[in-house]
Amino acid sequence: MINFNFETTLDLEDEKRLKEWIAEAVATEEFLVGEINYVFCSDEYLHKINLQYLNHDTYTDIISFDYGVGNQLHGDIFISVDRVRENALKFEVDFKSELLRVLIHGILHFCGYKDKLENEVDAMRAKENYYISRY
Repeated sequence: MINFNFETTLDLEDEKRLKEWIAEAVATEEFLVGEINYVFCSDEYLHKINLQYLNHDTYTDIISFDYGVGNQLHGDIFISVDRVRENALKFEVDFKSELLRVLIHGILHFCGYKDKLENEVDAMRAKENYYISRY
C-alpha cells in the first residue's frame, strides 16, 4: 500500500495515478509494494529528521528509511516541499517534474540504487528520467 501523508500544504494532482505510477515502477524493478509511506513536509521538519536520525546539519529534498523485507518494499519517504520548489527553480523545471523525480528517487533507493559515486548518480538519474517519461 502506498500512502501519502501531509505535514505541510500540498495539493497533489491525481493521487490515484501517482500511486499507480509508483506501483508500476516497483513492479518493473521486480519488487513488490509493501507499506510505503510518503510524508510531505517543510524544510524545517525534514531538517530536524536529518539532525536526529542521520546527524546531518543540512537541508535536503528527501530522506528515505528502508524497512524492506526480501523482495517487498517497505519504508518511509520524507519529502521537503520547500526544497522541491527551490530545486525546480534552480534546475529550471516545473514543480511537478521535480516532485516526480523525488517521488521515484526514494523508491529507487529502496530498490538498491545508490547515489554517492558519480557512476551511481548517473545510473540513478537515468532511471529517474525513464520513470518520469512513463508518467
